[in-house]
Amino acid sequence: MHVREFRVLRGPNIWANSPVVEAWVDLGELAGKASNEMPGFNGRLMAMLPTMIEHHCNAGERGGFFQRLRRGTYLAHILEHVAIELHAMAGVEIGFGRTRETTHEGLYRVVIKHDDEELCKEAIRVGIELCLAVTHDRPFDIAAEVKRLHEMAERVCLGPSTRAIVAAAKRRDIPVCRLNVGSLILLGQGIHARRMWTAESDRTSAIAETIATDKALTKSLLRSAGIPVPEGRKVETAAQAWEATDELGSAVVVKPLDANHGRAVFTGLTEKGEIELAFEHADREGSGVILERFVSGSEHRLLVVGGQFVAAARGDYAYVVGDGRSTIAKLVETQLNSDPRRGDDEGCPLNRVVLDAANRVTLEQQEFRPDSVPLKHVRVLIQRNDNLATDVTDLVHPAVAETAVQAARVIGLDIAGIDIVAKDIARPLEEQGGVVVEVNSGPGLLMHLAPARGASRPVGEAIVSTLFPAGSNGRIPIVAVAGSTATTETTRLIEHLWRRGPCLGVAASYGTWAGGRQIATGNSTTWKAQHNVLINPKVAAALFELSTTCALGEGLGFDRCQVAVVTSVDPAEDLSAWYFDDVDRLSQAKRVAVDVVLPEGFAVLHAADPRVAAMAENCPGGILFFAADQENPVITAHRQQGGRAVVIDCGHLSLAEGPIITPMIALADLPWLESEAEGPEITAVLAAVGAAWALGVPADRIGVDLKTFQPLPENRSQSQPLETLNT
Repeated sequence: MHVREFRVLRGPNIWANSPVVEAWVDLGELAGKASNEMPGFNGRLMAMLPTMIEHHCNAGERGGFFQRLRRGTYLAHILEHVAIELHAMAGVEIGFGRTRETTHEGLYRVVIKHDDEELCKEAIRVGIELCLAVTHDRPFDIAAEVKRLHEMAERVCLGPSTRAIVAAAKRRDIPVCRLNVGSLILLGQGIHARRMWTAESDRTSAIAETIATDKALTKSLLRSAGIPVPEGRKVETAAQAWEATDELGSAVVVKPLDANHGRAVFTGLTEKGEIELAFEHADREGSGVILERFVSGSEHRLLVVGGQFVAAARGDYAYVVGDGRSTIAKLVETQLNSDPRRGDDEGCPLNRVVLDAANRVTLEQQEFRPDSVPLKHVRVLIQRNDNLATDVTDLVHPAVAETAVQAARVIGLDIAGIDIVAKDIARPLEEQGGVVVEVNSGPGLLMHLAPARGASRPVGEAIVSTLFPAGSNGRIPIVAVAGSTATTETTRLIEHLWRRGPCLGVAASYGTWAGGRQIATGNSTTWKAQHNVLINPKVAAALFELSTTCALGEGLGFDRCQVAVVTSVDPAEDLSAWYFDDVDRLSQAKRVAVDVVLPEGFAVLHAADPRVAAMAENCPGGILFFAADQENPVITAHRQQGGRAVVIDCGHLSLAEGPIITPMIALADLPWLESEAEGPEITAVLAAVGAAWALGVPADRIGVDLKTFQPLPENRSQSQPLETLNT
């Protein structure tokens, strides 16, 4: 049992309208052996993965997959469910899989939806080893493998901040694609696209980011705008730090000039030894040290997005309570780090408490050490500012919110985390001596998305709304052309009829283009070519010629389209390389774009081809049929319902809507048309006119532009730009 080949389908495909990994799994000598025919198999598998009781499978109810196991099912199907469950145990919910036998004996397709393709492949590999271990009753360390997959998921999957933004975009039907193995994502398409990197957008100023990392400069600018900040200054040596403390005449905070995440921040210091130790640690952490007056109160993080206050979280003190027996180090583990909300993972709302240098100083101020054993009921402060994990959004005083907004504006950040120390966030800062201590670029969102205490806040939606105002989804019009015949001719005709509109990006068998400029030569009916067109910031509309290979082996390079055109399905088209031998799979491959037509869009379908006409049932949008024969029964029935069609009537290309037929142009007036007989050339003309009509191109302009179209000369390269041919 092994994987012969992995295929990554990065867009809509024959299995799903979302990315999947397709594993071609050879069962080898285990082919034909069902789960109920292998002694002890079901019991061992259920014991190893008891949570698969939640898998419904075809039964549609809890325990459905276990029912299938008892009745008997093959290992490929079992692998599908195991891989999905391994994802879930690693913290990644997938919930979609398919298993289908190929025409090759013992070879199956196991299809799994993926959040990250490499993680999905690894889950399938681990799933095979687990299935083999269960089959042959061999030991298998499931805990170790799940831990490894979980660690991999932490490395390769999007973090919680980016996931929240992506989820918010998808709820708005804004297309999303990932641009690197990190957290760089593109929201929208072409000229409407916007880039995000965690909580930083393409509007986030590099200058503002630089200012925010320099705490001394930040304080200076805030102070100049009348925003309260703690007194203090940058210090070069431990001696200067003590001197500055003496000048302030109060407890102080020592921290790195440009560090973040609270690293090496020492608070409430008064003793010379403490300050010297703090300076040493802070100096190692950053590129300088700043010393400030210590302000009593809790730390708060206020999130400002697009000039609006969005959410707030408070950091609470972390304490342990003595039991008269345990050391402080032990109490930290049993009373704090035992909390399931704490962990080292990015998705945990609370971090593990570590007795680092800063926390040891806090203990020493109370005359404790990590190995001290506090008396029963004695409360020991471990950390003055634990994670900012208590939501206080509804408590923030309007004046405090306005101070945060102003602080972000002074630094120049579109998305900012404003750190405020105050005793009571529900009162103006001036009343209580509260201060702004930091302004952070690229602030973490988890504290607002999943606070340890309090309500979750829709911060992802707030960020998306600043990038895409209400009513905008970041999409550009996309036309996709599929079929067994005449797709290139149809694509070129649509390009010609649409060329007067916005900057058009084209990926077709004759190359890749953007606004008449060639990007790539040769066959570009690929996911990559479509992807490249849609990330081009110049492109305002896109036209794609689709191939069977794209639909079966790569997936489409777009998630939805405005118009999908299907010219034909030829049963003779060879799919043996894909181990398919049925025309239904071919029809499904040609239909993929139809499945993802936008509700306001159209599928333009050849009514004379029954397999193409049947695709209308799967289209979420409207239907526009075409056929040379206006008496075609599919078109007749469609028109009786008020539908639209392109037909030939008395030698004229005509637009039919309901009972009305409007002649547009005589076929005899198209000098480039070699034959008026029904065939691929006429199919291409009818399909292209249908697409242009669906796009809203005026009928009179369609007729005029058809006259000027020129087919590809036999001696001309197919990668020749259309504009050059027309001149």
